[in-house]
Amino acid sequence: MNYAGIIIPFAGGLGMFIYGMQIMAQGLENAAGSRMKSLLEVLTKNRFFGVVLGAVITAVIQSSSATTVMVVGFVNAGIMNLSQAMGVIMGANIGTTVTGWLVSSVEWAKFLSPGNLAPIAVMAGVIVMLTGKRRSTKDISSIIIGFGLLFMGITTMSSAVSPLEESEAFRNIFVTLGHNPFLGIIAGTVVTAVIQSSSASVGILQSLAAAGLVPFNAAVYIIMGQNIGTCVTAIMSSIGARKTAKTAAIMHLLFNIIGTIIFSIAAILFFKVINPQMGMGMITQTEISSVHTIFNVGTTLLLFPVSDWIIRLAKKLQREDEEKVDESSVLLDERMLETPAIALQSAFSEVCRMGDVVKETMKKAEQVLFTLDSETIRGIREEENTADRLCRGITEYLIRISSLSINEKEHQRVASLLQIVSDMERVSDYCENISEYAEELKAQNVSFSGEGAAELKEMLRVCSDSFTWAVDALAEESREKALKVIEKESRADELEISLRSRHMKRLADKQCSTEAGIVFLDTLVGLERISDHSRNIAEEILAG
Repeated sequence: MNYAGIIIPFAGGLGMFIYGMQIMAQGLENAAGSRMKSLLEVLTKNRFFGVVLGAVITAVIQSSSATTVMVVGFVNAGIMNLSQAMGVIMGANIGTTVTGWLVSSVEWAKFLSPGNLAPIAVMAGVIVMLTGKRRSTKDISSIIIGFGLLFMGITTMSSAVSPLEESEAFRNIFVTLGHNPFLGIIAGTVVTAVIQSSSASVGILQSLAAAGLVPFNAAVYIIMGQNIGTCVTAIMSSIGARKTAKTAAIMHLLFNIIGTIIFSIAAILFFKVINPQMGMGMITQTEISSVHTIFNVGTTLLLFPVSDWIIRLAKKLQREDEEKVDESSVLLDERMLETPAIALQSAFSEVCRMGDVVKETMKKAEQVLFTLDSETIRGIREEENTADRLCRGITEYLIRISSLSINEKEHQRVASLLQIVSDMERVSDYCENISEYAEELKAQNVSFSGEGAAELKEMLRVCSDSFTWAVDALAEESREKALKVIEKESRADELEISLRSRHMKRLADKQCSTEAGIVFLDTLVGLERISDHSRNIAEEILAG
């Protein structure tokens, strides 16, 4: 038998299948765009919605491995807790069955015959790509071309292995896997771990089934192993991550191992005792999709009520202790760059966190000129350093997102967030300047006059409120609060002019010391600029 004539076309078909799956997923993901953000927000509700979300995202990006890698990233970034992660992991296993049903549709929907439909789909997609000018049109063309390539790949693989139908030795391999559940599970695990995709692994199995090579019992055990093999990617991605992220990866592994144990026992009883004849019969592509779906949905239904136990067991295996999170660490993860829309939402969350840090700095700056407290001055400087590190990290991450395949609206969102981060960092700088003015007052043992202190407190309150409204408007995406920022900024401009005029009169009348007077004027300038940066943030929100 010409094995080279089998292996080379099979490898080419597998490559076409995986590539088609990837570009179809990329097109679907780009078409989904900002909807990914809405899906992410559902996470904050409950675990059931997490299951639905995991299934939907996996169906879109065509990879449970990619979804669980993102989950590890979210947990590592502190955006998602382990309970939410458990729901998404369960849903990811359900979502991964979609590819299998697409492949098996050639059996239950004859009009989708790859021989006829795949070349037409590729040609139609190319025509749309060449003639369409809008980004959304090109995304649609990617979906169509990917769909066609996926089907052409599965057809090529099926045709390549068809000569093996006459090979008794090859048939015996699958018969052995059917008689020995452990070997079947190991085979599925190893193949999936190597190619890093359970969807592609199921596609290989379906191509072999199309050639009439796979017994029913062998297919069942291999499918269970495929679900364990898909955990390898998430486990590898958790290397170097925080303990909670590693715990999330272990949860994924435990979920699939427990499900495999339960269904393996049921399958052994069924094929050994209840219906041995069925186990020896050849399985079809549609039956593989059915088994895959029953296993994943069944495992989720069985383990959903006891998912808290799985989380506790994963924590024990990981020996997870409470970790002290460094506030200055940028909680953004490269894993999420696999899905730019979600990476962008993660960056947005981190920008909001930076806003909260600077908001606390602003509160300290509001008091420090009057208390001259050394601890407060030190705290402002530490928080300013934190803001600087967050600014650098977020900026670098946003620049990386901008280099990915994102649509025009997402590019605008990146540009807006870059501007907002810059404005927040400048506010933090001005707060540090105020702490330096406090040090000057303390060193020279001078203070403001009663009237000057009252005026400065009013200006500080207006500018602090302006920045607080801006941060809240960003986090809530509230146009109403953004408009209030603009009102506050106008008030700050008016105050700056009037207070400067009054203060110059006090200086002329020698009602205020020169040293305190300089600090007063410098503080006014800084506060007015803080209100300007707050307005910049508000305008970005209103323009979005």
